[in-house]
Amino acid sequence: MPPAPPADSLRIRVQTALAAVPHPRLGGSLAATVVHDLVADEDGRVSFTFHLTREDPATLVRDARKAVQAVAGVSDVKISVVDPGSGPPAEGAAPPRGAAGVPPPPTPQEMPLLGRVLAISSGKGGVGKSTVSANLAAALARAGHRVGLMDADIYGPNVPRMMGVAEKPPVVGGKIQPLTAHGVKLMSLGFIVERDAPAIWRGPIIMKIIQQFLRDVDWGELDFFLVDLPPGTGDAQLSLAQTIHLHGAVIVTTPQEVATGDSLRGAKMFERVGTRVLGVVENMSYYVCEHCGQRSELFLSGGGARLAAELSVPLLGQIPLQAGLAALADSGQPVVVAAPDSPSGRALRDVAERVAALLLSAPPAARTGGPLPITR
Repeated sequence: MPPAPPADSLRIRVQTALAAVPHPRLGGSLAATVVHDLVADEDGRVSFTFHLTREDPATLVRDARKAVQAVAGVSDVKISVVDPGSGPPAEGAAPPRGAAGVPPPPTPQEMPLLGRVLAISSGKGGVGKSTVSANLAAALARAGHRVGLMDADIYGPNVPRMMGVAEKPPVVGGKIQPLTAHGVKLMSLGFIVERDAPAIWRGPIIMKIIQQFLRDVDWGELDFFLVDLPPGTGDAQLSLAQTIHLHGAVIVTTPQEVATGDSLRGAKMFERVGTRVLGVVENMSYYVCEHCGQRSELFLSGGGARLAAELSVPLLGQIPLQAGLAALADSGQPVVVAAPDSPSGRALRDVAERVAALLLSAPPAARTGGPLPITR
């Protein structure tokens, strides 16, 4: 008989199954609208509260049960059906849609063991945000810092490939153990769900996953905790800002105006939630010929500098294109590790040094250990 899957992995797969079942009246999935207090243990027992009103067909409960029973590793399903209109919801359950007295957004918590927390964001996809995240994390680790990298891009997790790891993380004592590559502790949804599994999830599920990655992963004590966010200004960004105190954010863009315009909106979102924008990183700034060393600007120029000026923040660096960079990323080798003295490697190392200096200047949360090591 195969061993039972870790409870945390099973819980996420059950959420995925419930997210695939639509609610005919509310328009969303069962996971996002009527399922609350979902629990899955290591023995495969699953329980949750189901909000069923008089307007809803009773067959919805049966559909939910069938979806959960079809998940590999589930041994038992217990569903507590309640009518949210007949009394207070179960303890810890979210209020039903349209209910009065919706609670205020949660206050972000200090998590001092994680050190300085940095969000890495972009206004649009395809600008190399995950590449910058992986290389900043690896560069900080090579400088002697204790570093964690959380892949919060729920819809397109790329950190596993870029860091060259693909195993499922073990669970010890109820805590998920992060995987390690290039001296960086890692957690990503890509370690847990199948590579071809679509993430058809709405806000409540995304918030639960981000909270789980922050609170249920044994990160240990870190100096820097980097979060690779999905593009845009959606649920993942808001969930992160409402869950943990961020010491800063870095905005990644390319030189084109279409990219910088989207990035401006992303930066304004962090300002709105009280997070300091440390600066702008302009990726794919120019191309350096590997034969003659001539610099060519393929995607116009100056977009990152203009964005930084509009935000009144520094331009932290301009990362050039170079031959073989994509191949290194696909093989799990950050350029700061595989080719640290190349043009891109040097530029990314310089950005990491500037980011570290800016984060270290921010007031830290209370820590249990000694001071942050500073490599000069």
